[in-house]
Amino acid sequence: MRTVRTVEDLRSVLAGPRGEPGAHSVGLVPTMGFLHAGHVSLLDRARAECETVVMSLFVNPAQFAPGEDLDAYPRDEERDTERAQGAGVDILFAPPREVVYPPGFATSIEVAGLTEILCGHPDSRGREHFRGVTTVVGKLLNMVGPDRVYFGQKDAQQALVIERMVADLDFRVEVLVCPTVREPDGLAMSSRNAYLDPAERERALALSRALRAADRVVTHGERSASAVLQAARAVLDEAGVAPDYVELRSARDLVPVDRVNGSTLLVIAAQIGQARLIDNTILGDSSR
Repeated sequence: MRTVRTVEDLRSVLAGPRGEPGAHSVGLVPTMGFLHAGHVSLLDRARAECETVVMSLFVNPAQFAPGEDLDAYPRDEERDTERAQGAGVDILFAPPREVVYPPGFATSIEVAGLTEILCGHPDSRGREHFRGVTTVVGKLLNMVGPDRVYFGQKDAQQALVIERMVADLDFRVEVLVCPTVREPDGLAMSSRNAYLDPAERERALALSRALRAADRVVTHGERSASAVLQAARAVLDEAGVAPDYVELRSARDLVPVDRVNGSTLLVIAAQIGQARLIDNTILGDSSR
C-alpha cells in the first residue's frame, strides 16, 4: 500500500496501473478515518470489484458547522493505515488541509432540493453541511478519477445528494451505496459511537429498535405514515431519546410520503450525549 499526500503524487501513482494494457478499474472509498467495520465493508466491496482501490483519509472541516465536533472528531492515522492495508487498499490518500483547501480557495458545490431538509434543515446541521460534503467529494472525484465510488446506506441522505451531484455534473463515475453495518446489538456503526459512555450507548440502541418497531407494523400490514411513525416514536420516548427528526420519505428523492409504498425511507437523527447519531431503514423492502 502506498500512502500519498499530494494530488500530484496521487495522480503519478495512479498513472502506472492506468497505463497498463487492458481495462483497469479504480474504486474510491472516501472516509474521515477512525475506521470501523462499516468502512471495511466498503473497502471489501471495492476490492472485489476494482483492480485498484483508493481510500481517502481526510477530516473535512467544510462539513462541520460552528460549534460542532471538528476538533474532537476521533483521529488515529496509524490505526487507520493498518486497517486499510489489511483490507487490501492499494493507495491511501491522506492530504493535509492545505492540499484540499489551498489559500484562496473560493469554490463550492451545492445540490438544491435535497439539502434543505432532514440533516440539512436550519434547525439541524444546515445545508452548509451538505455543501461541504459535495464540495470535498467533487474534489476527490476529480483528484482520483475513479470508475466507482462507495458510500454507506447509513448516510442515506448524503448518498442521494452525491448521486444527484454526479448525475447533474456528468461525473464519469458509478456511485455504489452499500448496506449499513451494525453492531451485534443493532447499533449502526459510526465513528462518533466512540463518544458514547455505557449509559448513552444503551440509550442509542433506541434508534435501531425504533426502526425495527416500525418495520414490524409495516410487516403486519400497516401503511399509514402516522401509525408507522407513532410506533417508532413510542420506542424513542420510552428510552428518553428526543429525536432531531423521525420522518418517512421517498427513498428515491426524499419527498414526504403519507403511506409506505415499498420504497419508503424511515430516517431518524438524535443527539445522545456528545454524539449526533443517524439511522434509517427502507420499510417493506424484502431484499434487506
